[in-house]
Order: sequence, then C-alpha cells, then structure tokens
Amino acid sequence: MTAAIVGAAESTEIGTVALSSVGLAVDAARRALADCGLTARDVDGVAMAGLNPYLPTLLAHSLGIEARWVEATMVGGCSNLVHLARAVDAIASGRAEVVLVAHGESGRSHHGGAAWRPSPDSWPGQFELPFGTAGPMTLLTLGARRFLHDRGATPEVLAQVVVVQRDWAARNPRALRREPITVDEVLAAPVVVDPFTRPMCCVSTDAGGALVLTSIERARDLPRPPVAVLGTGEATGAAMASQMPDLTSSAAFRSAGAAAFASAGLTPADIDHAMLYDATAHLPLLALEDLGFVPLGESPGFVTDGHTAIGGSLPVNTTGGGLNYTHSGMYGMYALLESVRQLRGEAHAQVDGVQVSLTHAIGGMFQSAATTILTNALG
Repeated sequence: MTAAIVGAAESTEIGTVALSSVGLAVDAARRALADCGLTARDVDGVAMAGLNPYLPTLLAHSLGIEARWVEATMVGGCSNLVHLARAVDAIASGRAEVVLVAHGESGRSHHGGAAWRPSPDSWPGQFELPFGTAGPMTLLTLGARRFLHDRGATPEVLAQVVVVQRDWAARNPRALRREPITVDEVLAAPVVVDPFTRPMCCVSTDAGGALVLTSIERARDLPRPPVAVLGTGEATGAAMASQMPDLTSSAAFRSAGAAAFASAGLTPADIDHAMLYDATAHLPLLALEDLGFVPLGESPGFVTDGHTAIGGSLPVNTTGGGLNYTHSGMYGMYALLESVRQLRGEAHAQVDGVQVSLTHAIGGMFQSAATTILTNALG
C-alpha cells in the first residue's frame, strides 16, 4: 500500500442542480479538500474525465491549482476508478504528492450541452442505431434477456434486485427513490424496454464527487480516517454491446476483477462490502458471477436468498445504487464514495465491521471495466 484516500465528498446537492458539470465537480472538490484539511495550494495532481478533453485544466483553473500531473482518461462510467489507479502510481513514483480526482455531470438538466449520442459514422451509428437502439437501456436488453434465459430465471429476479436496493435507499436521505417497493409493483411499473420496467433502470441526476489522495505516510497526519487503495484492475471488452462473445458475461469484468484481487492479494471471500455498477438491474447479477462472488448461474439465487440485502453476507449497493440513489451518466465516482464512507464508518446505511470494500464499474456498454479494492486496515 502506497497511497490512501484522505478526502471524500459529493456535491452539496444532487438530483436537479443549477450547476454545469464543471461547477458540480468544483463544488465537490472544495468539499473534499475541506474534508481532509487541505487546500488547493496543496494539490499538484488533478484527474477528471468527460466529453471535453480539457476538463482537468478547467478544474485546476477554477480552483487555483498548479498541477504537475494531469489525468483525463475517458473510458465511460469506470473512468474515475482508472484515475484512482493512476493517482496511486503517480504518488508512488513521486510525480505528485496530493492528487484530486473529481467528477461532475449535469446528467438530468444537461447544463452546458445536450446528452451525447453516437455519430452516424461511428461503429454504433452504423451497426446498432439502424436496428432501433435508442440509448443504454435498449443496448442492454438483449443481454439481459439472454442472461435470464441461460440462468433459468425470470424478470422477478430483476425486480428482487430493485426491492433489495430500495430497502438500502430507504436509509439514505439523499436517495432520489426511497419509497419501499414490492416485486409485484416493480413488475407492474411502465415498461421502458423489455424486460426492464422503470424501477429496473437507473435514475437520472445532476451530481458531482471528488476524492483526495496522498501517500500513506502523509495520510496518517491528516484529520480524517485514511482509506488505503489495496488493489486495482482495469480491462477493455467488446467494442460494441452487440459484439460481445457472450451476452451474459463480460470478459472485461472478469479481467478487471482478477487483476484487482491479484494486486490486493485477496479473494472474493475477503470482501466485506461491495458497490457494483447498476445502470440496470441485471448488471449486479453479472458482476457477482464475473468477479467470482458466486459460481456461474448462481447470482439470481444469491440475491433472492437475501445475501446482498440488509443483514446479508455481502451487502451490495448500500446507497440504493444507481437504481435509486444517484446516476449522472458516469456512476463510478459515487460508488467509490460509498465504499469510502463504509470504511470510515459514516455511511447512512452503515454496515458493521467493514474492513475491505470492493467497487466495480462498467465503461460504456461493456467496452471497459475497472475494479478497486479499498481498506481501512493500514497496518
């Protein structure tokens, strides 16, 4: 272990917010710096990603940071997990002493620009859009249907994922969807695209988040409980969702997870808490299998039997997840922040005895993935 998270914060408001993506990131960054007692003058590394390649520059300029290390890798929703790994490397090699990883998106209000769509000459524009795809949910439906078929499951298991995570969300006052819901109510909700009803699809919000990292040695002298980065992994997958060799399992998930466990020197049995990207209700099921928490085909029963629920053996998505809490388009930052809160012992739905937390995120439609393992046991 060479680096630790010492500051962590979300934007002051999430949901519908009258700020641009940069404004949301700056707000979260100021709060994260205040959280650890540092200032912009202490920061010499910045990371931020989005459709604008100059976001790190805009972030640094807005805060008055003079950065000697810059990171803008953009691989979709797992980008901030990749930034975290790069920040650890930068700190270990001496290229930066204090790194700010920030994110902001006006995913609901679209302040600063309309939502992104693939251009007609892109691969998805040529080979997927002509067949009726109209956004992420339509690109995920074929895989979800195949997953249910091959696992001998029905949409009831997707509804069970929603119900379990809604129970977690009920404990989170910042969650957009907090009302208790039943399996029957999930199934009876308006259909977005088969097999997904509305509660099976993530919320759309404006939000920001930020993390501050420094060396383990310096972290011990700062006011907040440090959270060490124990292991990281990342991988690419199929260039388009329609071209996945197996629609029910992600090679990127498997590779990123295996790399993170190997670098941490741990196995799935060592994980106390997990945040699994959930733009739709079937993604956590794939992650449970691809990361090795359960054997192939056993994730539906694992959720139905209550293992991911309150009091379960592997608490998952304890904010309520993207399905209920917040999802601005690139969700990885918000999952990382909940892992940090759980390890600090300050989450709204705090789980007892969390020492090791795993965060896993997808990039695009399975084009990439990243996994991060954090711990509060610094030794």
